[in-house]
Amino acid sequence: MDGSPHGGYEFDDVDRRIVEILKRNGRATNQQIARRLSLAPATVSARIRRMEQANALRVVAVSDFNAYGYEALMAIAVEVQGRPAEDVAADLSALPEVFGAHLVTGRYEIELLVALQSMDDLPRFLLEAVSAIPGIRNLSPAIAVDVVKYKFDIAPITERGGQ
Repeated sequence: MDGSPHGGYEFDDVDRRIVEILKRNGRATNQQIARRLSLAPATVSARIRRMEQANALRVVAVSDFNAYGYEALMAIAVEVQGRPAEDVAADLSALPEVFGAHLVTGRYEIELLVALQSMDDLPRFLLEAVSAIPGIRNLSPAIAVDVVKYKFDIAPITERGGQ
């Protein structure tokens, strides 16, 4: 990256407006976006493709945990010993219950984000799946009691200087 806010990609007002429409409706067609912005559909398509190729935009579906029957969410801090944290994190991230694995600073080396169908799945997950992975010294699970914010728009597009 070159130190600019979006890895070197220069967003203009049209790009920002396209992204805003896609944030509200990821299924919007190029024709619908073009109509709203008074552009040609080919222009919209080219701009989206350019942003995707620059890794400045990715259009994805985000599912709701409850819609799929997941009723237990948790963060698990993992302390590692005797093995590189990167290797332990790679093994943990392969578990289907893990939807996020981060190498972090502080007392623990890894933070996991986990979704389970129910709390009844917790003993099997921790005592069988996680404990089978070598290099884990200590786990500190924190169970979510309520979801206050669930938002994937974590990279707002701003102009240089934060404007």
